[in-house]
Amino acid sequence: MWCHMSALAGLIVPFGNLIGPLLVWQIKKAEFPSVEIHGKAALNFQLTVLIVVVAGLMLAFILTFFCVGWLLFPVVMLIGLAAFIFPVVAGIKANDGKEYKYPYSLSLI
Repeated sequence: MWCHMSALAGLIVPFGNLIGPLLVWQIKKAEFPSVEIHGKAALNFQLTVLIVVVAGLMLAFILTFFCVGWLLFPVVMLIGLAAFIFPVVAGIKANDGKEYKYPYSLSLI
C-alpha cells in the first residue's frame, strides 16, 4: 500500500511521485514480498505519466504556433488528474491484499 500512496508525494515535493515509490520499493522489498510487485507497478506508472506529460506539453507548445496546441492542454491536465486518482485506487486494492495493474502503464522496470 505504501508504494502506491508514496506516489502522492509529488504533490509536496518536486519529482516526489518518482522518488517516493522508488525509496519504499528499494528499502522494503526484502522485508515484504508484495512490495516488490506493488513498488514496480507504482514506479512504472509514474514513469509512464512523466513521459506522457512531458511529451504532451512539448507537443502542445509546438502546436500552439499552429493554433491547435491549446486543445492538448486539457488532455495533459486529465493525465495529471489520473496520476492522482490511480495511486489512491491502487493503495486501496493493495490494502485489501489484491494486486492492481495500472491501466496504460508501460513495463519499464
